[in-house]
Amino acid sequence: MTIIEWPRSERPREKLLSAGADRLSDAELLALILHTGCRGKPATVVARELLSNFGGLAALLGADQQAQFRQLGLGPTKVARLQAVRELTQRSLLDKVQASDPLTSSAATRRYLLARFRKSEHEVFSALFLNNQHHVVKFEELFRGTIDGAAVYPREVVKRCLFHNAAAVIFAHNHPSGVAEPSAADIAITSRLQKALATIDVRVLDHLVIGANEIVSLAERNQL
Repeated sequence: MTIIEWPRSERPREKLLSAGADRLSDAELLALILHTGCRGKPATVVARELLSNFGGLAALLGADQQAQFRQLGLGPTKVARLQAVRELTQRSLLDKVQASDPLTSSAATRRYLLARFRKSEHEVFSALFLNNQHHVVKFEELFRGTIDGAAVYPREVVKRCLFHNAAAVIFAHNHPSGVAEPSAADIAITSRLQKALATIDVRVLDHLVIGANEIVSLAERNQL
């Protein structure tokens, strides 16, 4: 039976419009995004299989294009839709961070960073550039490395701080292993960056290490 043959009250689109999006399951919402199924399977069945294969909605949306393309039923159009949803979600979370002081709204900052990086297969070193009021001027990915680590160059960080006229900065990078515990190298590079940025009067307020389900703050551990 295809979705069009279901009772109208059970079809995802009609159910959403009549009862609200919060009444739909993850599979039903995902089916709306996919729009169509494949090989005799309605979109809801494909959606359930995808959620099962990836282990949940967060893992599915956090997966890269190659991982999504490997799934039966996901072609270029569906992958593009999933990537668009992921990007819109991240931009919405970033809007909340940019509208507030990340030091007093650390929960919003951490939600954004977890959504963006916790499923990344490669280490990415990023920065939140802040003005004098500690509002976010810009978020940038600065260095991208292999699964073993990312090379971080203080000279380039100084250039980006000057470009954005930043008064302070918060660094963040992910551990593809999923373990958020800072390494000796993480602490060492933070110290090098602090010394380099002190020459242009830019404060390093924190360095956040992102794992699979948590974020560790070097500032909270008094390791800055």
